[in-house]
Amino acid sequence: MKKLIASIAALVVALGSAFAQDLAAVTEIYNAGAAAVSTDKESALKSFEQALQLATALGEEGQEVVANCKNIIPNLKLSIAKDLVKAQKFDDAIAKLAEALEVGEKYEALDVVSDAKELIPQVKMSKAGNLLNAKDYDGAIAAYKEIVDADATNGAAALRLGVAYNAAGKLDEAKAAFEQAAANGQEATAKKQIGNIYLKEAAASLKEKKYADAVAAAAKVNEYTENAQAWQIAGQASQLAGKNSDAIKYFEKYLEAAPKASNAGAIAFTVGALYQQAKNNAKAREFYTKASTDARYGAEAKKMLDALK
Repeated sequence: MKKLIASIAALVVALGSAFAQDLAAVTEIYNAGAAAVSTDKESALKSFEQALQLATALGEEGQEVVANCKNIIPNLKLSIAKDLVKAQKFDDAIAKLAEALEVGEKYEALDVVSDAKELIPQVKMSKAGNLLNAKDYDGAIAAYKEIVDADATNGAAALRLGVAYNAAGKLDEAKAAFEQAAANGQEATAKKQIGNIYLKEAAASLKEKKYADAVAAAAKVNEYTENAQAWQIAGQASQLAGKNSDAIKYFEKYLEAAPKASNAGAIAFTVGALYQQAKNNAKAREFYTKASTDARYGAEAKKMLDALK
């Protein structure tokens, strides 16, 4: 019996010594991580992760090291992610932020969780912005679409998605993205962008002699944003299509929107001539009078006024 008790006592001493040695080794690994934080964060992270694994295996003996590691690791991952953002390594940064978020939730590091959730969409926006600036429109579209798909209320991302689609010549998709942006805090800018798309379509249709399409697109412009040029295009298209009453209507809207435009005199002379053709001499005189001070058309306008007396 005495021999058995002595053997058990010897085993307890040996185990205690082993635990002490293990804890010392774990502490050494932990301290190596702490020393590396300022010079090599990735190496430090590996040390803390190893220390956490080994300290967890020690049970109660390693509790303090475990607690410290669980506090440090999420913050260190977040710090590494921020360094990657500064270096514009956006994909790597997003991956590391996802890791920080996951481990932060696991270890209840609430500040890390909050920061990571806030940073991930910001970094994705930065990535998409770089692609757009580099004229990688397909890449930018994919990047912005990922953001918008994850958060349909992100008006800023929807607006930039529209810009990317527009630059890529995907006009229907651009309009849809701008509509989404308009519904989510970007109304003024988004509607102006949609108006610009319709304005280009109106000008192209006029050039191609698709007069009805030109008028329709020009009308859409002013549903989204006031634009004098759209009324001018509508007037020109209507005149060329032989729809003089419509031409008068649109040219008058142009002059109301841009009374001091460089071509205001020319447009006023045209309206006067159209009214004269319609045998409305009173309105013809009104618009010839407006054109009478124009450097190019003034003399002719005065002749027409004299003829109408």
